Amino acid sequence: MLSGLAIFGAQTSLAQTPEPPPGIYSPKAAVQSPPLRVEVVDGTRFRDIETHAVYRLYGIETCAPEQTARLGRQPWPCGTMATAWLVKVTLNVWLACRTLRDEAGEHLARCASAGHPDIAADMVREGVAVARPPSPDDPRIRAYALAEQDARKAYRGLWASTFQMPWDWRANHDPKRQAAAQGEATP
Repeated sequence: MLSGLAIFGAQTSLAQTPEPPPGIYSPKAAVQSPPLRVEVVDGTRFRDIETHAVYRLYGIETCAPEQTARLGRQPWPCGTMATAWLVKVTLNVWLACRTLRDEAGEHLARCASAGHPDIAADMVREGVAVARPPSPDDPRIRAYALAEQDARKAYRGLWASTFQMPWDWRANHDPKRQAAAQGEATP
């Protein structure tokens, strides 16, 4: 049952081993949190129910909570669906998260459970999320790009619909940006 967690557990033991003698190679694993139970904040973020630390899934984006997509002429709440998907796979389940770095008060992490060896990859594979475009700080994750390609070809989830990429939608719906634009338009 804990096979997904075992992958991350092995990396924790490597991270806790003392420095090897000179001339011996030993991989450096990222720091992993102890197993945690979470409450979902939105489609990519959740909070540890004990420590209240916030984790964001690395390498993916989902629709914003109020964002919609269109399947034919019918709108559907893609942001709500992404949040619901994450609730479904994390409810009453232990997660293991490997923090890659801290960013804006959140742990940017890759997380797993017994049923999902990589939660973010599974979200992309099911068409609930999209892979983030590469940046100088974050290279493209090949597994996520391949999962997205498969979801597109199969018209799974978002890929069966018309939608705006989450980062573009957020840029157009940022309250600060909208207030500035309205302030400029007002005489």
